[in-house]
Amino acid sequence: METAGNNKFNYSILVLAANKQPIASKARILQVNPNSGLVGVFLDLDGQAPDGISVDNVHGQIYWTNMGQLTGGESSLGNDGSLLAVKLDGSDQQLVVPVGATHTPKQCTVNLATKALYWGDREGMRVMCCNLDGSAVTVLVQTGQGDQDRQDATRHCVGVAVDAARGHIYWSQKGPANGGLGRIFRAGLQIPTGETAENRSDIELLYEHLPEPLDMEIDPQQNYLYWTDRGDGSRGNSLNRAPLATIGQDAPEIVGKGHQETIGLAIAPDGQSVFTSDLGGTIRNFDLKTGVVRIIFQQPELMLTGLTVFEGKS
Repeated sequence: METAGNNKFNYSILVLAANKQPIASKARILQVNPNSGLVGVFLDLDGQAPDGISVDNVHGQIYWTNMGQLTGGESSLGNDGSLLAVKLDGSDQQLVVPVGATHTPKQCTVNLATKALYWGDREGMRVMCCNLDGSAVTVLVQTGQGDQDRQDATRHCVGVAVDAARGHIYWSQKGPANGGLGRIFRAGLQIPTGETAENRSDIELLYEHLPEPLDMEIDPQQNYLYWTDRGDGSRGNSLNRAPLATIGQDAPEIVGKGHQETIGLAIAPDGQSVFTSDLGGTIRNFDLKTGVVRIIFQQPELMLTGLTVFEGKS
């Protein structure tokens, strides 16, 4: 790995972090300088189980998902998820999607073109969206119903990305841990007329037999879909991408490996690099031009999940 240089950035990284011991305790949003690795606590989230985070720099809001109570590990998660928001200065925390309106929300993403917030609902087995103020909560995709279906991890929706220019939403269904049954799908932003979230006919299966795909993001400059894969195996613990023009036709490209259960990713504003986070407490920067990988943050006592780019220096 190379050490950080002297480049200056007009943005910083926001990442969701929790202590490993006691399990998933003391959650918070950390603000990380992508050049120096200097860290500050942006917001304490004690009592929450956050997973995904996204910034609306235009309207001045930061959104994140709260999976609900983690009383005995993921298997005990109930139907008590929610989404929250705070202003860019850390003030005025608000409940955007109320407790129970979503089951176990994972990655979330703001899309300004559609003026909407999108997220994957894992045990809810659905892809959902709402207006930026939390109104009009809508199920876009429903992959199962009831407790029996909920036990099938191939139905669990986690990552979500929006390509408003082409009218598509992408999502991952991760499958069981390290199971090699992960899949990536695409559909239209709107449910076809006369159809429902359960039976919509425009769903395309793009990739299957992936280790355990999670978070996703569209690079609108180079026209790629990026995603992280948390699973083991030759393609796992990795950052991946596929060109939107031919997605699903050829095998995806592995951009980088070596993570410890990678989850979050964010594309730099200039489109020249990608940041990833993992449960080993590490944030990496992948330079897409040179192939150089830098570790910009590492605290093994932490679990890092979602991260996003915040336009403002730390």
